[in-house]
Amino acid sequence: MNESWPDERGRFGDYGGRFVAETLMPPILSLEKAYEDAKADPAFQAEFDDFMTHYVGRPSPLYFAERLTDHAGGARIYFKRDELNHTGAHKINNCLGQLLLAKRMGKRRIIAETGAGQHGVATATVAARLGIDCIVYMGATDIVRQKPNVFRMRLLGAEVRAVHSGTATLKDAMNEALRDWVTNVSDTFYCIGTVAGPHPYPAMVRDFQAVIGHEARAQVLEREGRLPDAVVACIGGGSNAMGLFHAFVPDTDVRLIGVEAAGRGVKSGLHAASLNGGKPGILHGNRTYLLQDENGQIADAHSISAGLDYPGIGPEHAHLHDIGRAEYVSATDDEALEHFQLCAKLEGILPALEPSHAIPRTLDLAKELGPDGLIIMNMCGRGDKDVFTIADALGEDIAEGTEA
Repeated sequence: MNESWPDERGRFGDYGGRFVAETLMPPILSLEKAYEDAKADPAFQAEFDDFMTHYVGRPSPLYFAERLTDHAGGARIYFKRDELNHTGAHKINNCLGQLLLAKRMGKRRIIAETGAGQHGVATATVAARLGIDCIVYMGATDIVRQKPNVFRMRLLGAEVRAVHSGTATLKDAMNEALRDWVTNVSDTFYCIGTVAGPHPYPAMVRDFQAVIGHEARAQVLEREGRLPDAVVACIGGGSNAMGLFHAFVPDTDVRLIGVEAAGRGVKSGLHAASLNGGKPGILHGNRTYLLQDENGQIADAHSISAGLDYPGIGPEHAHLHDIGRAEYVSATDDEALEHFQLCAKLEGILPALEPSHAIPRTLDLAKELGPDGLIIMNMCGRGDKDVFTIADALGEDIAEGTEA
């Protein structure tokens, strides 16, 4: 049922499209044609698959989280271990695809935006491997809370440009990257990190991330002999969730559940839950659900997770929400911190703050489904990058090993 999405105008129902400055239309149309040509070229797919196996480390495992399953006392819980990829998150799946496309197009300069830094690190990594110049825009607020990833990007040879406008987070970094692209369209490829932006980005990023769901679907059939009752993923822009969901969209008995960042609570106004607390509008080249104030201006998002701190969501998620094919719930900062610690102590896995939001709703669902149920949750990133933020939030003094 999803093979026709998007339509020829890049629309997912009422969402998506291509709302950009006139100067960006030629490079976007050129990108669309280059991507369609690459998809039809077996040599491009072979090069992508070879890198995915021998550089990224795919397929990632499908891991039975036995102690969390026992803790919930319900359905069997599996983690799709995309945090075990090279660079520590799902982001490299998409970066590899886009940068191979950039090389094919003859581009010598890559720009990217990043929030948590994982997309920036993945872009810098692949750019280094392919010998392409790389500039990453990052909000000054995010630079402070994701210092380890900033250092990693610089070690990899990328230039990290701090963005001080607005809330100095992911939205503002994306604004600056788009301005750069308008100025340097002739030699620059913009590597967008999520399933948002003007067409063809939402579909292209989804296609590169769809490996997550295709692997998970085959792995669960082999291990359990049936499809799961539900697949669960955290939602910021939505690339890891769309990567997991895509292979299961035609399987209407499989529930698709996205978990938005509720921050300090959706009713508090300090959150990043675009579907549960936003309404349709236009931002960054596409129509989708956005956080807006009473005058229709983009409202600031809030999340303890830099990767979820974005006031919008990918247009395909908006469509899945409206037609009722996917369910979108939320988890607060406090719930993410609590379940980060629970996962660490029960499974020996330090999840990033992003997937830590998905864990509480996964446990709720396990109890709802009961022992005969089966769930796959995407563990889309590892928590090394978040340890300083988490220590601050918990009042821990890392140097002393005691509470501050």
